Amino acid sequence: MGEIINGKEFAKSLKSDIRKFVEDKKGEGIRVPCLATITIGEDGGSMYYVNNQIKLCKDLGLEPKHFSLDESIKEEELIGLIENLNEDREIDGIMLQLPLPKHIDEKLVSSKISYKKDIDGLTDINLGKFYKGEKAFVPCTARSAIELIKSTGVKIEGKRAVVLGRSNIVGKPVAQLLMNENATVTICHSRTNDLKEICKEADILVVAMGKPQSIGRDYIKEKAIVIDVGTSSVNGKITGDVIFDEAIEVASFVTPVPGGVGAVTTTLLMKNLCEAFEENVY
Repeated sequence: MGEIINGKEFAKSLKSDIRKFVEDKKGEGIRVPCLATITIGEDGGSMYYVNNQIKLCKDLGLEPKHFSLDESIKEEELIGLIENLNEDREIDGIMLQLPLPKHIDEKLVSSKISYKKDIDGLTDINLGKFYKGEKAFVPCTARSAIELIKSTGVKIEGKRAVVLGRSNIVGKPVAQLLMNENATVTICHSRTNDLKEICKEADILVVAMGKPQSIGRDYIKEKAIVIDVGTSSVNGKITGDVIFDEAIEVASFVTPVPGGVGAVTTTLLMKNLCEAFEENVY
């Protein structure tokens, strides 16, 4: 029987560090880090994530500023807002909630966010710096997966890692982060042949496909570390890609859903905000 990697407990230590950071700044008479969040329209999913960000900001003593825009907003108006936030020295991070309305060029607008305030690491500049091995903000979900692997105490270097999924937000950056730790990495996807056999070779298996309950014991190597990044709604419940009850019987460590990767991701976003604040203020 393996161990559960408790994302909520891991996040607690990160939150403690952030609270101390905020209190230290207050003690120095310096303002606290400020996050600008932007939503367009009334999409329930978008508001759920943004409300969580705002709630966590307040809980940690950080300052949130929310901009709720009408769905009919013109592209140039949205770009104008972003450019104003880029120039505002009182704003340290900018989160534009995706997806955007169809009349707005998502790639163009996202690229207008200053890489210095792109705390989720999604702009072309940050991604380019990241893949070149330079200092950059890294997509927080991918970073969360790596931090939870490290929390097990198992050395990543030299391990065989398999990543299921090749998205720009999770799959590709997770693979790069694993390579940065000197793992040997295979990326699998919907066109991969012999998927089960490849997964069975993995010392570290990161699953980010968005296919609920699709990875069971027959995909998992004995004593592997299994990181489940999948989040799908099934019968009103958030469900991962991994069949947890089967995985925990085979693997050495497994993340639950919920309570695993997702529990750490938003907290890492706030940690990035603090790092952006230091670059901005000092």
